[in-house]
Amino acid sequence: MPFAQPDNGRQGGVGDPQGPDDWFKSLPIVTRYWFGATMLVTLTVNFQIISPYKIMFDWESLKGSLELWRLLTPFCYAGPFDFGTLIGCYMLVQFSKQYEKGGPFNTGAGGGTADYVFCMMFGTIGMLLSYPVLMPILSLPPVFCRNLTYYVLYIWSKRNPTANANIWGFPIKAIYLPFAYLAMTVFMGQGYMDMLHGIAIGHFYYFLVDVFPVVYGKDVLHTPAFLIDTFGIGEYTPPAAGAGRPVGGGGGGGVTGFGGRAAGGQAPAAARPAGGGHTWGSGGQRLGTQ
Repeated sequence: MPFAQPDNGRQGGVGDPQGPDDWFKSLPIVTRYWFGATMLVTLTVNFQIISPYKIMFDWESLKGSLELWRLLTPFCYAGPFDFGTLIGCYMLVQFSKQYEKGGPFNTGAGGGTADYVFCMMFGTIGMLLSYPVLMPILSLPPVFCRNLTYYVLYIWSKRNPTANANIWGFPIKAIYLPFAYLAMTVFMGQGYMDMLHGIAIGHFYYFLVDVFPVVYGKDVLHTPAFLIDTFGIGEYTPPAAGAGRPVGGGGGGGVTGFGGRAAGGQAPAAARPAGGGHTWGSGGQRLGTQ
C-alpha cells in the first residue's frame, strides 16, 4: 500500500530533530497526542497487556458498564503488528501533521489548532453515531483509526485540491488522492469499508464547512469558544513559563506518494478562501499552494 509524506523544501541541518524524542516533540499538538495514544493502545493490545475487546467500540458495554474509554480507544488502535499497520501509522502522522500545520478550514479560530480539534471532534462523534446504523450494511469493524485517517485525508484534499502529489511515480492532484488509495485497496483485495466510512464523514464535514455557506449564505459549524480559549487563534504555541495565552503561527508543505516528491509551497492563510465561511482571526498556512 503506497503512502504519502511531506516535502517542505528543507534540507537536513541545524534545528532538525536529532532523535525519536525530538521528532515526537516537534509534531503539532493534536497529531502528537493522537499518534502517542495510538502507539500506546496498539502496543498494549499487541503485547497482550489488555484484551482487544476492551478497546473496541461496544454500545452495550458503554451503556451497561459505563466503560467510557470506548469512546476514544477505537480511534487509537492501528491494528496487529504487520506492514499495513506500520504504513497506517505513517499515514496518520503525515496527513494529520500536514493538515494541522497547513491551515485547517477556518470555523472560528483563523484556521488554527482549535479549528482542527473541532474538526476531529466532529469526525469522531459522526463515526460513533453512524456506526450502529452502517455496521449491518457495510460490515464495519468496531475500531476507527483508519476511518479517522481517511477522514483527515479527504478533508485535506478538499482544502488543497490543486496540491501536486504522486503515487509510485504517477502524478496526481490532491483532490483525487483519497480515491486513488481506495481504488488501490480494492484492487489488492483488502478491506475498504472503513475507508469509505471516513471519506463519507469527511465529505459531510466539508459540505457543512465549505459548500453550505456558499450555497445558503450561512455558517453552520462554529468552533466552540472553550477551544479558542484553550488553543488561541492560529497554530497553538505552548506558552513559556509565566507567559499568557498562546498566540497563532503556522507552516505547511506539499505531499508526495511512495516513491516520489510533491510540488507544494507555502502561503499565508489569514482568512478563509473565497466562497463564503468565516473570516475571523488569522494564522496558519495553506498546504500545497504555489
